[in-house]
Amino acid sequence: MAGHNKWSKVKHIKAKEDAKKGKAFTKIGRDIAVAVRASGTDPVTNAALRLALQKAREVNMPKDTIQRAIDKGSGDTPSEALETIVYDAYVPGGIALLIHTVTDNKNRTAANVRSMVSRRGGQLASSGSVGYLFEKKGIIICDNPNDPETILSLAISAGADDVIVEDDGTVVVITTPDTFHPVLAEFDAATIAYSDACLDMIPHTQVAVSPEHMDGLLALLDALTDDDDVHDVFHNAIIPPESEALL
Repeated sequence: MAGHNKWSKVKHIKAKEDAKKGKAFTKIGRDIAVAVRASGTDPVTNAALRLALQKAREVNMPKDTIQRAIDKGSGDTPSEALETIVYDAYVPGGIALLIHTVTDNKNRTAANVRSMVSRRGGQLASSGSVGYLFEKKGIIICDNPNDPETILSLAISAGADDVIVEDDGTVVVITTPDTFHPVLAEFDAATIAYSDACLDMIPHTQVAVSPEHMDGLLALLDALTDDDDVHDVFHNAIIPPESEALL
């Protein structure tokens, strides 16, 4: 899930069973439709669509399912009106959440999100009351590249804010929202492979979670990401790797 640490482990949708795969298809299909409506059907010029198609391939989404999503976005077939809605929330332990949803029924989504949050002792907050705790950044991840120095040089020259080489060799490129797509375009032109990329919400500071609140937080994050309408969940909690692995 996005938002688990300072640099955010970009959300990877992994289908471990048929039910999970179906939910992944639903969410990625909406990503594709929204991307097409915003910027057209050409993945070469539509970076959001290109990334959605990459995720579709990662979960082995059938080609006809992908095409239906493209057709919905382009208006070639009847489709539901999709809205993007962000919910702000606080949960026990002083943890702040930004819950990004894509929905065809905002009343259903609002009720579901409110129920999931309140059931774990949290509450929804007024719009914008949590957002200031985060900063939008572009995150591009290159897993164990052969030549990290080339990536560093290209990323910085294309306008990236920072490049971090982690202990395992993974290279994390950090950009502003404005330079995210130009950096991706440079990577594509240079055929530099990246395992994932997205615009992410990075917390300015993080909050340690006490043991008494950890189980409830993990249960809430799991419930939210399992909901078809929830696209991403960002938080400012520090979650140990052993707990993070349970999500």
